[in-house]
Amino acid sequence: MPRTRSLAWSELKIGIITVAAIGLAIMLITAVGGQGGFAWQQYELRTRFEDVRGLKSGAVVRVAGVEVGKVSAVQLANAHVEVVLRVNNDNRSRITTDSRASIGALSLLGEPVIDITPSQTGRPLADGEFVEPGRAPGQLSDVAEGATQSLEQVSAILRDIRAGRGTVGQLFANDQLYKEVNGLLTSANIVAAELGRGDGTLGKLLRDPAAYNRFNAALGNLQDMTRRINAGEGSLGRLLNDEALAKSVTSASANLDQVTARLNRGDNTMGRLFTERELYDRLSSTMTRLDGLTEALQKGEGSAGQLLRDRQLYENMNAAAGELRQLIADIRKDPRRYLNVRVSIF
Repeated sequence: MPRTRSLAWSELKIGIITVAAIGLAIMLITAVGGQGGFAWQQYELRTRFEDVRGLKSGAVVRVAGVEVGKVSAVQLANAHVEVVLRVNNDNRSRITTDSRASIGALSLLGEPVIDITPSQTGRPLADGEFVEPGRAPGQLSDVAEGATQSLEQVSAILRDIRAGRGTVGQLFANDQLYKEVNGLLTSANIVAAELGRGDGTLGKLLRDPAAYNRFNAALGNLQDMTRRINAGEGSLGRLLNDEALAKSVTSASANLDQVTARLNRGDNTMGRLFTERELYDRLSSTMTRLDGLTEALQKGEGSAGQLLRDRQLYENMNAAAGELRQLIADIRKDPRRYLNVRVSIF
């Protein structure tokens, strides 16, 4: 009877040791093979995507490219796919409300993983909260989509060219435009040949050293002129560099603005002439009558006109004026001869 008990206890000890060894092996495998650690060292986060691109449970979760956990579940939720993550507790401070989750890849053609951007701003997410989804840059699908769009645009351009649309299309399809472009190229070749021979002004400038020297001297004079202007020499230099002259010009401009403003308001005679129609009409009527009077004088109408146009009348009046001056001179010489006063008494 005691022997039977001893055997049972030995078997029990072996079973306990075996179970403990298996549990310890599982714990070691979990600790060594998984970056997330044990279950009590992790917390749960959730995110959602419209397309998970074949993501499965057990996929890697990375923060800034470093593995920090695993995907524990992938399940459909209405029109989205909800992904449950198990992340190491050490990363709570790095995963905040400003972090974004996206689907990446272990390599260019590798299995999908979850990439979370770390953030130093925002509130750290608690157990069970959602990480806002984002878009991972540089995905292979993005490259393929961009290449497809570029090929479609190139195809559309080729179709337009074949149909003769646009300048390049017209060049390929329009014979007249082709001839014009060909003629332009021929003319350009002729001009280039003339330049090479030194014909024309530009050709001489290229081939004639004297013309080049004169042109270079003109450039030197221009540089000297600009230097003098910058140095404040001459009227233009003073205008650009003299503050007092600049203030005077500014003051003159201000005064001119005031004068134009008064003219526009009609504050004076000139302003009223610009703004009042009645004054303008009276002035125009006066000028019209003056033009008529001048025209009548030029035609010799009236006494004044006859005086201007009739030579005989002018000579008669000139002679009468001369005789009158002679009479006055004679009276001054001998007043008694002309001033004889007689007094008679009845």
